[in-house]
Amino acid sequence: MTAGPYFVDEKLNRSDIRANTSDGTLKEGVPLKLTIRVAQVSGTGCTALAGAQVDIWHCDAVGVYSDASDPSFNTRGQNFLRGYQVTDANGAVTFNTIFPGWYQGRAVHVHFKVRNGATQAQNFDFTSQFFFTEADSLAVYAQTPYASRGTNFLRNAQDGIFNGGGDQTTLALTKDGTGYATTFDLGIQLA
Repeated sequence: MTAGPYFVDEKLNRSDIRANTSDGTLKEGVPLKLTIRVAQVSGTGCTALAGAQVDIWHCDAVGVYSDASDPSFNTRGQNFLRGYQVTDANGAVTFNTIFPGWYQGRAVHVHFKVRNGATQAQNFDFTSQFFFTEADSLAVYAQTPYASRGTNFLRNAQDGIFNGGGDQTTLALTKDGTGYATTFDLGIQLA
C-alpha cells in the first residue's frame, strides 16, 4: 500500500511516539499499544527478523499529521506521532501511541514501513497501512478528544487503499486499561 504524502524520515528511535520532542507536549487521545512482530518468510516457514527498522506514523485525534503542510494545517518542525524502532531477537517492536483520528477522504489508519536495518545485508523496504474495524473506531470516537468531530469518517469499504488489501492489515484490538492493545504478525519474503 502507499506511504501517502506524509512520510518524513525523522530518525526518531523511540517506543513512545506521543510527544513532540521540541516542547515535550503529549498528543491527547485514547492510548494504543501497538506490537509488531516481523518474520522472514521462506519456503519452509517463518523465522523472526531481528534488526529490521520499523517506522510508524499517523494523524492525531483531530486528523492532523506532524511535520507536514496541508491546506488545513502547517505542522512543519513538529514530530508527534512518528518514530521507529529496531526489531529485537524475536522480531518484535512495541509502540505506545494514541488511536488515530480521521480526516476527509480516508478510512482510519496507521502507516508503517519495515526496512533493512544496519545488521541486514539485503536491502528491503515494505510500506503499508494498518486499519481498524468500524466498531472500534465508533467506540473511540465517542470519547474525548475525538467526540467533538463526530463519527462522519470514511468507512473501510469506501476507501480505495483499504480495498487494495486492508482486510489483511486490520488490527484486532483488546481493552488495555483506559485504552487498547494489539499485536500484528507480519511476514516478509526477502528473496
